[in-house]
Formats: sequence, structure tokens, C-alpha cells
Amino acid sequence: MSKYSFPYVALVMGIFFMLVVTIGGKLGESGFTKLPLLTLLVVSEFSFFLCVIGAYLGLRRIIDLGFNMMHALVGVSCLMLAIRFLMLGIGFWPL
Repeated sequence: MSKYSFPYVALVMGIFFMLVVTIGGKLGESGFTKLPLLTLLVVSEFSFFLCVIGAYLGLRRIIDLGFNMMHALVGVSCLMLAIRFLMLGIGFWPL
């Protein structure tokens, strides 16, 4: 896989992991989340780093090759997903 296709892969994987974290983080009838807390934290952290790298490479591609709307949308989408994964990970952390 080249570094130019990585942002697209990161975006698709980020969307999939967002579904996993969103569905798995809902509280069940027993008061616990559907997925274990450690799993939610690990998936959030991994997805955060995945999307940050995707955003960096996407925005770096714009700098190298010039502005393209599709590359900009993918890079900004990865950045927004990374911010959301960071917020979810902090929200899952027990205080």
C-alpha cells in the first residue's frame, strides 16, 4: 500500500471502528456497556492514531500535489474522526 492510498483506507477503517465503538459503548439493561471497557479504550486509541496518520498523509498529499477537493475531504474527515475518537476515549475513561 502506498502512502497516497493510506488516507482512504484510514477513513474506511475509522468509520467502521466508529460504528463498533458507538454500538459497543451503549449501556445495556444491566448498566454495563455491550463491549468491555478495555476493548472500547483500545479501539478508540488505535483508531485515533490511525485517523491522525491518515489526516497527516492526506494533507501532506495536498501540499505535495496541489489542492484536490476529494483529497481535502478525506484528510479533513480523518481529522474529524480523530478528534471524535479522542473525545470518546476520554469519555470512556473511568474517573
